[in-house]
Amino acid sequence: MSEHLIEKTISTKEVFKGRVIDLVVEEVKLPNGNKSTREIVRHPGAVAVIAITPENKIVMVEQYRKPLGRTLVEIPAGKLEMGEEPEVTARRELEEETGYTCSDLRPLISFYTSPGFADEIVHLFIAENLEKLENPAELDEDEFLDIKEVTLEEAEEMVRNKHIYDAKTAYAVQYLLLNKR
Repeated sequence: MSEHLIEKTISTKEVFKGRVIDLVVEEVKLPNGNKSTREIVRHPGAVAVIAITPENKIVMVEQYRKPLGRTLVEIPAGKLEMGEEPEVTARRELEEETGYTCSDLRPLISFYTSPGFADEIVHLFIAENLEKLENPAELDEDEFLDIKEVTLEEAEEMVRNKHIYDAKTAYAVQYLLLNKR
């Protein structure tokens, strides 16, 4: 780590504590000795799952995203619960959002979504050997979505036409394209 770039926290003020995020404002001392403030979104982290059916289709969900005022097609994903391991979250979200379970779940990579203002990290998994459950776990009470199973070519086209417009899903499609799934 380049020590000469580090900002030292002088004070932290909690502005908002929510169900999904917290917002804090930190006063910091900059590397040049000046002071500034940083607005930071604290998030517990999340998982996202590239789920591949036995027919080599990608399981996606379409849901309304209020901040954007539109629906998006995305890979299944969800927030980590307090103290929960990412693999547990990935299995739960896969079942809740798609009705599938899997015998092969592997971590691929973890990445920060917006490090300029948030500490959210997403743990990306790939799920293979999917099996449709007869009685899957139910969605959260405020969650509504449609399930889609698409080919890699269809997913690539959805990126082009902005039906897939979020970073985690675009990243997943790029991963699959690079690895010729």
